[in-house]
Amino acid sequence: MSSERPLKVLVYSDDRTTRESVRLALGKRPGADLPELEYFECATEPAVIKTMDKGGIDLAILDGEAVPAGGMGIARQLKDEIFQCPPVLVLTGRPQDAWLATWSRAEAAVSHPIDPIRLAEVTADLLRQRVTARAAISS
Repeated sequence: MSSERPLKVLVYSDDRTTRESVRLALGKRPGADLPELEYFECATEPAVIKTMDKGGIDLAILDGEAVPAGGMGIARQLKDEIFQCPPVLVLTGRPQDAWLATWSRAEAAVSHPIDPIRLAEVTADLLRQRVTARAAISS
């Protein structure tokens, strides 16, 4: 898998330290079997929508605690509006908020503060599913 094009990951938060924490937790690749990651950082909801509308994103990581537009509401909007929307991982305020990610239709949730190991594991799983699905479509 690792010889493929970079996987494109959108990271949304109004807080640049949260975006940086995500990037640092994931590094260049969250799994040795995955291609390198290319990050697209967004600090506002319009930037997320514009980037997602362009296509090509393999995973969206959305901060559920972002203001004024929280990642869970954006996730739900993306799932409603984008045909074959890529997987979405929502960063929740606390583990008990994971049920809200279900409402948002996100495929996964990880709570603040970001645990780099947990975030990398969940991200790698979602990206492996994405790469496998993409390979099945192209063959």
